[in-house]
Amino acid sequence: MESIITYFETIPSAHRSFILVGGITFFWLLEGILPLQSFTYKKWRHALPNLFFTFTTVVINFLLAFLLLKTSDWTVVNNFGIINWLPQMPLWLYVIIGVMLLDFFGAYLAHFTEHKVKPLWMVHLVHHTDHNVDTTTANRHHPLESVIRFVFTLAGVFIVGAPMGVVMLYQSLSLVATQFGHANIKLPKRVDEVISYFLVSPDMHKVHHHYVLPYTDSNYGNIFSVWDRLFGTFMKLDRDSIVYGVDTFPDEVENASIKGLLKQPFHKYRKPTTKT
Repeated sequence: MESIITYFETIPSAHRSFILVGGITFFWLLEGILPLQSFTYKKWRHALPNLFFTFTTVVINFLLAFLLLKTSDWTVVNNFGIINWLPQMPLWLYVIIGVMLLDFFGAYLAHFTEHKVKPLWMVHLVHHTDHNVDTTTANRHHPLESVIRFVFTLAGVFIVGAPMGVVMLYQSLSLVATQFGHANIKLPKRVDEVISYFLVSPDMHKVHHHYVLPYTDSNYGNIFSVWDRLFGTFMKLDRDSIVYGVDTFPDEVENASIKGLLKQPFHKYRKPTTKT
């Protein structure tokens, strides 16, 4: 475990890029072998806006990364943060708790807040207006959302007191987890269900992308499913009943346009039209 943390403390940018590109490539290929839905869309055309927003997310996180480093280093030097105040424990347990807490503050809490605060929902809307959810949807975030998510992650690093090795391990796991959760793959239902007791599985996360409430406001988790189960936001819906998109923004042409998506957060808020 010590060697793993040491590696992630100084993980080269090329290796981080490999995790991003390798993950998309792996799940893209797996979608062709085990597709959940046989979409009629052209995969490359559908992927273009999603990859554009993936690129903007990478750029924003790269430009702001020094803040994570400075914050993490400060917490370590000053022995500040939740995991630094806990009793002495084995390194493996320290790392697991650190990653889980970062997942809560940086992913679950951020995601939950974006759904409950109207201006933030309008920004997050870009992620939900994909009518053909697949692994490229994972990082389909408006640049404003990339900044918002970064702020939550930064606050999480500060509150948790995570050293940089744990932070980078968390971010790498988070990236692969979101690619996995969004992938258009069909696992055996029992296998998917067993996975969902511990981790966010594809079927579990697809419920979150159903086009109407209350399902849209459920299953916020990214890596661990425990947060949804603990805070009562876990829901089930048969995967064959799921319809992707958002009821208040049904225009598939606009929702597939980079220009349209960039302007989407600045529309007037639209109250959900249906609740099933």
